[in-house]
Amino acid sequence: MTASTGEGTAARKKSNAVPRMIFAGVVAALVLGGGGFWLSTRGTESTDDAYTDGRTATISPKVAGYVRTLNISDNTHVKAGQVLLEIDARDYVTARAKALATLALDQAQLENARVQLTIAKVRYPSELDSAKASVESARAQLVRAHADHERQRKVDIRATTEQQIDAATQGEVNAQAQLADAQSKLRTAELVQDNIAAAEAQVKQLEAQVAAAQADADQAEINLGYTKLVAPFDGWVTKRNVELGSYLQVGQSLFTLVSPDVWVTANFKEAQLAGMRPGQKVKIDIDAFPDLKVEGHVDSIQMGSGSRFTAFPAENATGNYVKIVQRVPVKIVIDKGIDHDQALPLGLSVVPTVTTK
Repeated sequence: MTASTGEGTAARKKSNAVPRMIFAGVVAALVLGGGGFWLSTRGTESTDDAYTDGRTATISPKVAGYVRTLNISDNTHVKAGQVLLEIDARDYVTARAKALATLALDQAQLENARVQLTIAKVRYPSELDSAKASVESARAQLVRAHADHERQRKVDIRATTEQQIDAATQGEVNAQAQLADAQSKLRTAELVQDNIAAAEAQVKQLEAQVAAAQADADQAEINLGYTKLVAPFDGWVTKRNVELGSYLQVGQSLFTLVSPDVWVTANFKEAQLAGMRPGQKVKIDIDAFPDLKVEGHVDSIQMGSGSRFTAFPAENATGNYVKIVQRVPVKIVIDKGIDHDQALPLGLSVVPTVTTK
């Protein structure tokens, strides 16, 4: 009876020890797992408020017209300098020809004005000298006519005739008229500088006219070049809103070009920034591509929270203040795990983990 009781007690102790061992194992596993998790996450900061970001450019025409050639489709990869589409250029070719013809006409008029200015600088001084000489000659003629007239008046009436006296009187009158005419021409000829200045002003006016015509010709050439839309950089065509034969307006949004230069914008809580610095390594998990092993580094931290740059930032100085944890955008540059030519759409959800220590 005693032996049987001892064996039962030993069996019960053994059966009670198994759950205790299991419990102890579970506790140990939890402690080790928690410690391992704490050690693995110690010195790191992570957030799920992050997405892929990059440079984009909205492509719009600078001239209006019908689409003559379309070299792109949806999500097409293009190279910098590649012609994406062409607008019908006939109207712009005609406009350029007209502008060049106007320029040629204005240039011819300018050359003629310059020749006239050269002539004026010689002509008007010469005319002045000629007018002065004419005045002196007219004065001499008047002196001689006056002397003839006086002689006819003083001579014995029997030695002359009434006709000779009248002729001498008329000669003096004519000489006075010629002197007055010569003096009038002299006053006109004395405007040498004014006449030359007028010729110079004509040249300046035509020079300005040629400059304006040259600008019109240059603009016509530029507008003709605008009929070809080229890619400003390598990238992918997205949000295409143009078809062959479409009529395009100036500034109309045709499509968006997305650059392959992609980074991550992560919105960390303000309390997570204490140990964060540019250059720190980052592990990046992309929800759309879970198998990719992507790594990068912190490039920069925005100097202001996201709410500070909204259209209507909060005015904490008014009303009852309620503290809200702010988030600050952090730019993370991808170093490896993504090929340069690999299409990584913008706006994908990612989870970056920054090693801060």
